[in-house]
Amino acid sequence: MPWLKILSFLLYPTFYAGMLRLMVPIVLGAIGEVIAERSGVVNIGLEGIILLGALLSTYVGHKTVNLWFAIGAGLLVGLIVGILHALIAVYLAGDQIIDGVGLNMFAVGIGEVVLYLTWGSFATSPQLPKEARVPSIGGFSPFVILTIVLALLTWFLLEKTRWGLRLKAAGEDPVAAEAAGIDVYKVRTIATIVGSMLTAMAGIFLALDWLGGYTKNVSAGRGFIALALVVFSRWNPIAALGGGLIFGFCYAFSLS
Repeated sequence: MPWLKILSFLLYPTFYAGMLRLMVPIVLGAIGEVIAERSGVVNIGLEGIILLGALLSTYVGHKTVNLWFAIGAGLLVGLIVGILHALIAVYLAGDQIIDGVGLNMFAVGIGEVVLYLTWGSFATSPQLPKEARVPSIGGFSPFVILTIVLALLTWFLLEKTRWGLRLKAAGEDPVAAEAAGIDVYKVRTIATIVGSMLTAMAGIFLALDWLGGYTKNVSAGRGFIALALVVFSRWNPIAALGGGLIFGFCYAFSLS
């Protein structure tokens, strides 16, 4: 019977392992955006950051055959994009939506260019060598544990520390925050950079762990899903983790 076949999927540990892996990029992007938005900066360029993080980590992984260099390259993308977005959104008071849309379009285009010029394909890169991929631990991805820890740590920092209080003050009432001696520009800049680097980690996971390379549109809309998850979770990292698990369950079920 169909329902017995459905239940059989739920009995396999591999189903839940897949569910946890599927939630990783969504939750990483959502956590990063929670930090940025709580400071008062919106970044809808999550899709582009994921693409760029995956692209550069794949490129460096192939060139150096070194996992740590590849991870560092992906994080560097997040750092650079975060600085640029903070410059435009915070210091120049530019349109944050247009900036994010432009980033998404740029990432799609540059990905195809690099794919063709480097590997002669518009679709996919060769598989990364084993030395440049994240090793699994008993078939379990270290990124799963890292994502859960980051979600809990982000909640603690936002809700239980002075840094979190200053960040939320900068986002909710910047005038009052400035009057209280908080450097709103500095707080927002740091939050934007940290959020961008966390989102880039989603791309690193896709390239160095899950897929073992870069493919066209590797993000597959996960950046936009992460944006929706931020609102769904009401800007709470732990709720975002729960929402990511729900998404991972549904996605894993659809693939079963």
